[in-house]
Amino acid sequence: MTTCAECGFEYDLALAPRVSVLAKDTAREFADLLCAEPSALRRRSAPQVWSPLEYACHVRDVLLVQRERVLAARRRDTPVAESMGRDERVEHDGYAQQEPADVARQLQDATILFTDVLDRLSPSDWERTLVYTYPEREERSLRWVAVHTLHELRHHLLDMCRR
Repeated sequence: MTTCAECGFEYDLALAPRVSVLAKDTAREFADLLCAEPSALRRRSAPQVWSPLEYACHVRDVLLVQRERVLAARRRDTPVAESMGRDERVEHDGYAQQEPADVARQLQDATILFTDVLDRLSPSDWERTLVYTYPEREERSLRWVAVHTLHELRHHLLDMCRR
């Protein structure tokens, strides 16, 4: 089992069927944090470190991208999960200028969209695969995609709390 050295998250693939419930709980925690003073949410602790608002925008977009990846893996055999352009999105989508209340609502909606797709997976669907290109090119199951997405949520929630 792989463990994230930074946040301690364990990639337990048996967790996949419970990701929907766990992701919704984590999304509520993001929404609570986004009630803070907007100027504080937009503030970066260092130029190369995202602000809490930027982390929340990133997580919203991760959920939407991961949803599309799961749907693609159900439609086609072993599609390639192309890069989402995470760093470019910060500027291209104006993460720091977005309204925290809007992002909180959008993040919750993105969570529902993602988890609705997971909730419709049959036992055999969980074993469907796609080629994940980061950090190295590797074929991954939808079970892994679900657990990895939960890791993204939890890891970036920790990032937000540290700011």
